[in-house]
Amino acid sequence: MTADPSTARDLGEVLHPIARRLLAGRTISAGKLGVLGYLSVHGRATATTLAAIQTVSPQAIATAVRELEALGLVVRTPDSEDRRRVWIELTETGRARLTEERAVGLDWLERAIAERLDAQERVHLDNALPALRKLIEGGPVE
Repeated sequence: MTADPSTARDLGEVLHPIARRLLAGRTISAGKLGVLGYLSVHGRATATTLAAIQTVSPQAIATAVRELEALGLVVRTPDSEDRRRVWIELTETGRARLTEERAVGLDWLERAIAERLDAQERVHLDNALPALRKLIEGGPVE
């Protein structure tokens, strides 16, 4: 069964301005926040894994990791068994910064939900979250 194209279009039209508002005022790019967020959940990763998850080139992820490392937000650690493998891990400073950056947009979103949606609309939004999460699970759709 194929999806109704208007549903995808309407969803995109709604999500794009919400995403812009969530990112407004942040001092770290969405891509770098994605790296920090992934590391906060998974603990550590290789550059190859991060590039695949972020759907960017290895060169782009290498640049992002260098910049995050320069800010003290991540560290690179050689693998103890395979010296060719380098693990990228979130520092405590990185974890704190991720929390701060996420809070910037979440404050707006929490207010918007509380002030603009009635109780039934909030229930509908809560019920839609599992389906929205499924859209982003497992990386890009080929």
